[in-house]
Amino acid sequence: MKKLLNGRLAAILPLQGQVRRAILMIKYLSVEKSPPFIAGFFKMLIVVLIVASSFSLYADRRSYVWTYEYLTMHRGGAEIEYYLTLELPDKDKGNVNNWKHWMELEYGITDHWDISIYQQFTHKNSEHSSSFYYDGFKIRTRIRIGERDQFPLDPLIYLEYKNNGNLSEPGEFEGKLILAKTIGNLNFSYNQILERELVKGVDAKHEYATGLSYEFNPRIKLGIESKGNFTDKRYYLGPTISFATSKFWISLGVASGLNKESRDIDFRLLLGIPL
Repeated sequence: MKKLLNGRLAAILPLQGQVRRAILMIKYLSVEKSPPFIAGFFKMLIVVLIVASSFSLYADRRSYVWTYEYLTMHRGGAEIEYYLTLELPDKDKGNVNNWKHWMELEYGITDHWDISIYQQFTHKNSEHSSSFYYDGFKIRTRIRIGERDQFPLDPLIYLEYKNNGNLSEPGEFEGKLILAKTIGNLNFSYNQILERELVKGVDAKHEYATGLSYEFNPRIKLGIESKGNFTDKRYYLGPTISFATSKFWISLGVASGLNKESRDIDFRLLLGIPL
């Protein structure tokens, strides 16, 4: 029993040093005149880091919540993912918000090509009413080009069709060019996004998502992420954390609006469970 405990302590101690450094960094950031919502998020990160440090590993997960990386599901692999998104237009009016719930089933056709289907629901709250409704479905595929480090930037193609559930309407197309690079424990990913309703005469929207993250150990990644819409001139920036266990992975991110056209706060949680 004593040998077993000593072995576990030996495995945990190196991790504790890295977690301690991350916690000190988060404490510093959380007191730098951050809004209460952001400061609260940083405090939540401290709790997540402490809890995650006691779990076992599962490395096949997302480092970001809005940005895609150079990653596809392996051949024959399957996963269920849950997305919870909060959109808060005005932080002074907390009762006016949208909560979006997405369920995704993902399957790896080959090691470089996967496909998934989403079912979407929205809970919309206004000052005088509240409604919960089915918000349609999405079908998407990702194609990973080449192998990691084969090119200066690792490329991936993302294609998606979405419909609000009314099959008499043409729906919407979304395409993403994903460029990423991992150097040591540091990852950079950029998504150039084109979104267009499948209707004549409708202009396409141009968006982006990008992230920079650092892997403290295989369990824990911390990063910063930005997303935006060049067409509508909405831009966001905020922190992201991801941690993994042998049973599931989870990623959390919060983004603050950077101009008056943007919502005040967007928050997203991703939960992935391999099948």
